[in-house]
Amino acid sequence: MSPDATAAPAVLLRDRTTADLPALAAVLAAQQPASGYPHRWPLPFPVEEFLVRPDEERAWVAEIDGAVVGHVSVTTVPDDHVGAIWSAGAGRPVHELGCVSVLFVGPDAQGRGVGGALLDTAAAHLRAQGRTPVLDVDDRDGVAHAVYLHRGWRVVGEARFDWQREGAPPARLLVLP
Repeated sequence: MSPDATAAPAVLLRDRTTADLPALAAVLAAQQPASGYPHRWPLPFPVEEFLVRPDEERAWVAEIDGAVVGHVSVTTVPDDHVGAIWSAGAGRPVHELGCVSVLFVGPDAQGRGVGGALLDTAAAHLRAQGRTPVLDVDDRDGVAHAVYLHRGWRVVGEARFDWQREGAPPARLLVLP
């Protein structure tokens, strides 16, 4: 058997389209029980409002064999108390930051580099604009938090968000130096 016959299917990253939203909603639902993301489930509003944010600048999907298996977006950073923490941690003004957002991978595609490829794409997009990537993570001891730290992200502070569960510790705010 040739090496190509056993190779894993390639991951294709492309811009998200409106037509992707039903498949993304299904992937988000499939991965939620294991990841706990999003924290409120079912969501108290349409899933499409979670996927497509008002402050979104760009979004990508990951495909394997033509099936959508993951998502990430980049959003603006608000000029508020959270933005101020990221700004201080990055040593840059808020308008020079960009937030990596809504990153998730379906259970069948996990462990295949999909999440890393999506994260790298969002970060590279921001870097190409001369901006510093930031993100928040509520999963203090989980896989996502460990992956970010392993990839060089730095914790610069904490904040509480309205999307967090009652009694949950503050989310960690991270910067990619």
